[in-house]
Amino acid sequence: MADGVRARQREATRRALLREGRRLFALRGYTAVGLAEVVDAAGVTKGALYHHFGGKADLFRAVLAEVQQEVADRVAAAADAHEDSWTRLVAGCQEFLTASTAPQTQRIMLVDGPAVLGWSEWRALDEAASARHLAEAIAALVEEGRMAPQPVAPLTRLLSGAMNEAALWLAASTEATDLEHVRTALVRMLEAFRVG
Repeated sequence: MADGVRARQREATRRALLREGRRLFALRGYTAVGLAEVVDAAGVTKGALYHHFGGKADLFRAVLAEVQQEVADRVAAAADAHEDSWTRLVAGCQEFLTASTAPQTQRIMLVDGPAVLGWSEWRALDEAASARHLAEAIAALVEEGRMAPQPVAPLTRLLSGAMNEAALWLAASTEATDLEHVRTALVRMLEAFRVG
């Protein structure tokens, strides 16, 4: 068998495991999903899973990284649709709230992510995916004089924490208007940091 065919088969197996792991983790949560269920759903063997991932936690880590990257891509696309740096910040933050409140995303990214991997590892993945973009947006606004001169890292952590908490609250909310109320409150909060 040619190396190219084997590489495609390996990648197809990996993608199937990620797809089915993601579906099951989102549907029932990390603790309720067994590896046998994932490999059955993906149509592969446990050996194939262990070839690609060290176990259930490693598969979950890969699923979480994929989800966080998708959210980060949505945030970046929403921000990049605007020329003005302030509008970019607001649009990106609002898109984070919208993207992260989808029930499947919320469960994997905000509920199970920190619980399964631990806070430090979860933060490192979050930093690599989206917190970096928030820090860059804040730094640009400080440099432009549109935010008061201040250390960027503390403000980034405060805003990120507030948005993560709001996303968790929204995921449990039953009121259709709560997302709009949170988005409005977020804009008011951000305005407090605006100069001019």
